[in-house]
Amino acid sequence: MACLSCPRHCAVDRSRQRGFCGAPAELQVSAVCLHRGEEPVLTGASAGSAPSSIVNVFFSHCSLQCIYCQNAAIAGHDVDDTLVHYRSVDAVADRVAELLPQSSGLVGLVTAAHYVDYVAPLVEAIHRRGFHPAVVYNSSGYEDLDALRSLEGIVDIYLPDFKYMDPYLAEVCSHAADYPQVATQAIAEMYRQVGSGLLTDNGVAFRGMIIRHLVLPGHVDNSLACLDWIADHLPSNIHLSLMAQYFPPDGIALPAPLDRTLTDDEYKTVVDHCNRLGFSRGWLQEMSSQHCYRPDFTNPVNPFEA
Repeated sequence: MACLSCPRHCAVDRSRQRGFCGAPAELQVSAVCLHRGEEPVLTGASAGSAPSSIVNVFFSHCSLQCIYCQNAAIAGHDVDDTLVHYRSVDAVADRVAELLPQSSGLVGLVTAAHYVDYVAPLVEAIHRRGFHPAVVYNSSGYEDLDALRSLEGIVDIYLPDFKYMDPYLAEVCSHAADYPQVATQAIAEMYRQVGSGLLTDNGVAFRGMIIRHLVLPGHVDNSLACLDWIADHLPSNIHLSLMAQYFPPDGIALPAPLDRTLTDDEYKTVVDHCNRLGFSRGWLQEMSSQHCYRPDFTNPVNPFEA
């Protein structure tokens, strides 16, 4: 069957060959774990709960293939078989059910665009195990519109990246010159489904949207353009997460200026522009975050814990 799950529309039969993402037709998940690194309203940190974490499902492979990806070990076209720990909906659902009582009560589906057909069956399997968590769709922003429409009523919280408004930068970094057009349409569809607000219960979100933007070193103008688009097309009450955690992955030669971390002045310029545009809801990151969020997916229990 021709795969049209993501905007690349490779149209390959994944039971016989691999498309751009490298994923087979079979479900492949590299980790299901408690994760404390998400925004406080997703982990429960806003409610003061301890420990505070979301149950995240990290799908193997990715339809974007960013050259600076922090999860490159599991997101690439060719993922080492030893890093695929779950191969069925039931196996993933069993692990989610095991972890949910220790969590904020949310389940995050991390980069699931190329496995979007598995989302509804997975949520149904979790329900059969007696749990009805809010479902967070943690997305690269590079999403097919028909696929997103199929998630209406299943996804409670959309957590898209908004990486680029510069097509050339999108091509260099993510092999997707059409990213600006695709992502803006996808974010508009997410907004149509869940609105711009973020509904919470005791400090934990249960419906809405958060837009993330990772500021790239040397490309402040791209960040300003992303913020301008949001200001022009979405209400000012949208929650934004401006991320300073960029780091060049070890062992990968990247072109300058992507071969360095972000400077204080670059991040401040983006934050100041965000404030001038009237955004007041969301989160900023400490510059020390550049030394965090470096997962080890050889750890089958939790890649984010040493």
